[in-house]
Amino acid sequence: MIWMAVDEVLPDAFKEALPTPVASAATLSVALMEALSTLFQNFSHDFNSANASGFVVSLLFGLGPLLGGLVLVAFALAFCLQHAFLMGTASGIAFILGAWRPLQLLLSSKMGFLPLMLLLTVGAAFVHVSSSAILVIVSNKRTSNNLPTLTRFPVSVLTLKSFLACGTVAFHALAEGLELGVAGPKAYGLGRHMVLPVPLHGLPRGAAVASCIFGATGSWYGSLAAAALIGFIGPISVIGAILAGIDYSGLDHVMVLACGGLVPCYIRIVQRAVRLDMRKSSCGFAVGVGLAALCLTCSKLVCLHTPYCNSAPEAVI
Repeated sequence: MIWMAVDEVLPDAFKEALPTPVASAATLSVALMEALSTLFQNFSHDFNSANASGFVVSLLFGLGPLLGGLVLVAFALAFCLQHAFLMGTASGIAFILGAWRPLQLLLSSKMGFLPLMLLLTVGAAFVHVSSSAILVIVSNKRTSNNLPTLTRFPVSVLTLKSFLACGTVAFHALAEGLELGVAGPKAYGLGRHMVLPVPLHGLPRGAAVASCIFGATGSWYGSLAAAALIGFIGPISVIGAILAGIDYSGLDHVMVLACGGLVPCYIRIVQRAVRLDMRKSSCGFAVGVGLAALCLTCSKLVCLHTPYCNSAPEAVI
């Protein structure tokens, strides 16, 4: 009876498949199920209320970028914001994101000025060299103004620069998620007070990515997709840090490297915006700086008066 039901459900193409591909697919399926079984078995043994705290925070951490993308796209469509303004906004937000954590480390004496500047320089130099090499390779292979991809979707150099800039924001989200993943299990008192500061902290990141993509491509759904993708990276890094059981040592250095990496890509973006319209790009830069500073400041002020951040001060980032 079971096999008769299976025979009715399976498509004809699968019934006519050769035995070798079917056997290979079955082997891979069994191997995947065994791996997932082992993972969840180990996870259930190590799971406790402290890890539950970190997992809940990781889910909230992913809401901020998506909300930021939604807000940015809504304002851009409602007020018909120009590309120069949007790219200036992205650069202003990236400037604050790159300066926020290094200033905190410097003012709290957790890191000296010279090591801080060295790490920022190394991060900026690495991203500059990598992105420049990618752009040179693309320029050499390009035969027209557009670069055909495997999907035959034309990608201009400006769009590629925007993608690279979004990649630096993704690395920043990854580093920040690792810090939050280490600090999260130490916290207590999860409740409604966590709904505001954690998503608010990630809101500028989503707005930066969405404005960068929208300014380069004019695609609002592409902007939302990029913001949602950035929103996934944070929770993934938080969960990875919890499952791996890493400690806090060295994470500040990774964070500063990520902050330095924001500089070179967004310098290219703001240079392009200035060439398009200096006045609108300057206004956009000021709006981006104000938005990011407001969100991060409010997030920190709210978070400092909650049980979560009192028990895990490393999470106040």
